Amino acid sequence: MKKLLCLGILVMSYALAACSSNDNNLSETDRGQNVSDKSNRTQEEPTEDSISEIRIKLSFNKEEVLVRMYDNPASRDFLSQLPLTVTFEDYLGKEKISILQKKLSADNVQSQNQPKKGDFAYFSPWGNLDIFYKGLEDATSDLIILGQIESGKKTFENIDSDFTVSIEKLTN
Repeated sequence: MKKLLCLGILVMSYALAACSSNDNNLSETDRGQNVSDKSNRTQEEPTEDSISEIRIKLSFNKEEVLVRMYDNPASRDFLSQLPLTVTFEDYLGKEKISILQKKLSADNVQSQNQPKKGDFAYFSPWGNLDIFYKGLEDATSDLIILGQIESGKKTFENIDSDFTVSIEKLTN
């Protein structure tokens, strides 16, 4: 019985070792090429970040900010809720956030995006919109990028208090 158990452990160890990544056998040049190939593939394949022709306008404090929306389920759900009036507040000195009254559909949407300045996003656990006026260091799969600010990125850096925003879909 002990021999059979040891044999089973040995077979499982061998199988797990065979299934592990072969990256250890790659030279530094090959590793760099492999990473480059993956990132090129990611950019070529349609992703949640596929840009659409749809724009929205955020109006507040006599300012207007234009956002070009991405084509993903959460963006489409957000667009279906427009027009909206929401209040944003500062969060972490990097983003403005506003809790939506109705959560967006985030089913099967996983993002590994690292938010950057100008991203208009949705954080699914809290159900809030995010406007990044600075980037974040870490990516999270719970953050779905809805669009990219085309004009007015710097507007948010200088707002210290809560502010109310009217959001509407622009017609082409």
